[in-house]
Amino acid sequence: MADVSSIAYFPDRGDNWERRAPERVGLDPERLAAAVRFSEQHETPWNHDIQAHLTDQNRGEGPYGEIVGPTRPRGGVSGLVLRHGYIVAEWGDPARVDMTFSVSKSYLATLAGLALDRGLIRDLDEPVCAYVDGAEDDGFDSPHNRAITWRHLLQQTSEWDGTLWGKPDSVDHNRALGGLTWNAAEKGTRRELREPGTYWEYNDVRVNRLALALLRVWRRPLPEVFKEAIMDPIGASDTWEWHGYRNSYVRIDGREIQSVSGGGHWGGGVHVNTFDHARLGHLHLRRGRWRDRQLVSERWLDLATTPCAIKPDYGLLWWLNTDRSHYPSAPPSSYFAIGAGTNIIWIDPDHDLVAVVRWLDSTAVDGFIEQVVAAVGTVPDEPAVTR
Repeated sequence: MADVSSIAYFPDRGDNWERRAPERVGLDPERLAAAVRFSEQHETPWNHDIQAHLTDQNRGEGPYGEIVGPTRPRGGVSGLVLRHGYIVAEWGDPARVDMTFSVSKSYLATLAGLALDRGLIRDLDEPVCAYVDGAEDDGFDSPHNRAITWRHLLQQTSEWDGTLWGKPDSVDHNRALGGLTWNAAEKGTRRELREPGTYWEYNDVRVNRLALALLRVWRRPLPEVFKEAIMDPIGASDTWEWHGYRNSYVRIDGREIQSVSGGGHWGGGVHVNTFDHARLGHLHLRRGRWRDRQLVSERWLDLATTPCAIKPDYGLLWWLNTDRSHYPSAPPSSYFAIGAGTNIIWIDPDHDLVAVVRWLDSTAVDGFIEQVVAAVGTVPDEPAVTR
């Protein structure tokens, strides 16, 4: 693991972010440049018209596939690599705001961590129904749903049963993703539900159900909380947005508030530039601390990156690299926010490194990681300067 005991660089707000030549921070410039070229040569095949792409992709969902949240055309492949917090590589248009799909889930996880840190959630293993007033929201009233805990929702093992914003949970039944499938049924084919905590399934309806439960706890718009608690303190831009759906409004304390989505499956989610993603990644690399402020607790980061017992490469809405099962070229301590497209934030504590890549072909992610790792440790670090 890189020795970062004397390194405390954090970028200022805006574009006042120090760039360093790769060799100054222990990276081989030629190998790093090769990683950038590799990324540029492996752009996603997705249509630039995201609305058209999603409409086509969701046809198999019938009436439930309707796009109900905002979309925006995608940019080209772009990215940033940070070493010790300094930008050592950038390509494409990292200032462009793009959809980020399921990277939004890791943003949502951070809000859950803040709720735990502040005592709004007492224990992740308590049932969510203890926090959601059934008179206001009956989503956890059934005997099956009453057993669901915060941990179940965050691990995607909740088996929540119901319909939210016009989308039934069954629309994502049998969704093949992450290497775990229990049967060969077609996606969207309703299956028998299991006990909460015993079955892992990547299910956007249930993640949206978590977002609504967190809104009930915070009783404020989640983007407003995230801006105040995370994005403003880390110096993020004012260009990012977090959307829900046109029908995802609820009334809380007399105020109409939109419940956000945890992805872009039906539109919505976090729309953000690459620099802001990198700032969030750097916050996590620094164990939740930004300069002299602990924004999110180390306890939360440990919980978020603890493997799920039945899905060891998944934590609490973060992808893990347990046994190098997800990306063989990355260290096992690496963890990832991953969205379709592919959009990815890679956090590598072993090498004190963060990389953000947008619109990379999913089959090329490990190849990109392999080339970045090959650039590490080939030249000595310049003596660190505490900032």
